[in-house]
Amino acid sequence: MRGAEKEKLFLFGASGHAKVVIDIIERQGLYDIAFLADDNLALKGKEFFGYPIIGGKDDLLASNGEVRMGIVAIGSNRARRVVARWLTDHGFKLIHAVHPSVQLGRGVQIGAGTVVMAGAVINSDSRIGDNVIVNSRASIDHDCIIGDGVHIAPGSILCGTVSVGEGTFVCAGATVIPNLTIGRNVIIGAGATVICDVPDGVTVVGSPAKII
Repeated sequence: MRGAEKEKLFLFGASGHAKVVIDIIERQGLYDIAFLADDNLALKGKEFFGYPIIGGKDDLLASNGEVRMGIVAIGSNRARRVVARWLTDHGFKLIHAVHPSVQLGRGVQIGAGTVVMAGAVINSDSRIGDNVIVNSRASIDHDCIIGDGVHIAPGSILCGTVSVGEGTFVCAGATVIPNLTIGRNVIIGAGATVICDVPDGVTVVGSPAKII
């Protein structure tokens, strides 16, 4: 007896990041990938990681709505959010993708368009916004709130009850101690140790982290 046919989806973005997202979706086994789209029209008609690239936004609209569900596979926080907004404005539904090796605590919420990569841990009652990247082996402890369009890079650690504002980039190996508020559009440098609240729009580096 044949199993139920899987829903089809597309990825927007054809880059190294997209390879990781493709791998997660294949391992989940919940969807079939129909094609990729990318605004770099030099890629149109080519194959990427085993899937065809149909072209950019205009080509996606011209596909007559055959596949209405997708995910944005773009590493840049700003670009990812811009494309995600365009997709939802044009009636496309965004799914989230979680690698099977991820450990999710009780009560965790994950927003649309979010990708959680291999080995990540998200503990109880944390809320992850839309179009977030929780990268490989990142750790988010209990009761954290992660805003839309954030990137938590590989090996970074957010201790309990940390709030991270929209568009912020927590670089690889950074640590944020408990009960802190990180503003919007912040960059926390690789390996930084954050021990106090961080305002919007700044870059902090070092251990302890300081604004530069």
